[in-house]
Amino acid sequence: MTDSLTKLTYQAFQQGKSYFSLTHKTLTSQLLNWISPITTELKTEPLSPEILLKVQSLLNQIIETDWEDAEQGVYPVSLLFDNPWDDFFRYYPMLLLDLPQGRQRINQKLYQDFSPDIDTEGYPSYYVQNFHHQTDGYLSELSANLYDLQVEILFSGAADLMRRRVLAPLKTGLLKAFNDIPEKQIRLLDVACGTGRTLRNIRAMLPKASLFGVDLSPNYLRKANQLLSEIPQELPQLIQANAEDLPFPDNLFHGLTCVFLFHELPASVRQRVIDECFRVTKPGGIFIICDSIQLQDYPDFKPMLENFSKTFHEPYYHHYMTDNLEEKLEKAGFQTLNVQTHFASKYWIAHKPD
Repeated sequence: MTDSLTKLTYQAFQQGKSYFSLTHKTLTSQLLNWISPITTELKTEPLSPEILLKVQSLLNQIIETDWEDAEQGVYPVSLLFDNPWDDFFRYYPMLLLDLPQGRQRINQKLYQDFSPDIDTEGYPSYYVQNFHHQTDGYLSELSANLYDLQVEILFSGAADLMRRRVLAPLKTGLLKAFNDIPEKQIRLLDVACGTGRTLRNIRAMLPKASLFGVDLSPNYLRKANQLLSEIPQELPQLIQANAEDLPFPDNLFHGLTCVFLFHELPASVRQRVIDECFRVTKPGGIFIICDSIQLQDYPDFKPMLENFSKTFHEPYYHHYMTDNLEEKLEKAGFQTLNVQTHFASKYWIAHKPD
């Protein structure tokens, strides 16, 4: 396949995911409003045509950036087409059947609603939430099976595109600081690894590196192990742990990533997690946070950002919108290299001084 044909195929693939997501959200919203209308006052604000056009423009830009990174050899072009089709066909019907339960939690304001067989003991109180109104929060097999599909639909098929934006600065940072170390000796940690999608992307880019992942949810770790075992390379080491207390010695990892965690943490916990990440990073190592854009990045997006925290039950998002993570990184001892935005995500790229 020529480069131009591959690019056209990739663009069509991404546009198809975007159109499917829009159709899903439109039809399911209309259906839910018919069978189970919202009875609580959410006070959301309609988005202007200008905001919607800008969002589409940012989506087009991240698709182009994703292609350029692959074309330049940051990661294999095949990664652009990596999609969990088996999970889609198996779990999409279950996602549809689960939607009325989420609507019920909205109407009844049930934000800590868990099945009787879910053991919530020992988890931080901030974690025992029905984020996104998900059934059983992050603590069930069903939630783990539906999560990636839910997030892909939420972000119009761009969730993996946003995750992959950590790859270029990670590779650059590692080459700059540790270019004399064989890839097999490079140790990387993904904090709050969830179902392993970021680790899967990193593995495609660095097939010989030693990968580690931590997460609080045993079910999400089991899902991650399932997805990562499909790759022929060495399995990452997955550990159930709280990011506030990482079970690793000081100065162990050459690089750390953390994707879509910080907006779901209280402010004081964000600092503790960053402090722990600093502790386990080698001098010269790189730490990359990927999370939601903030109010300062696109002030005109304020209605969209505020709607998100209200519509999807994100209890710590409102504070996150204006939190200064650069200041928290510097307080821990990191030096911030730069800050980037891509589509709906923001990236803090920092390193630990030698």
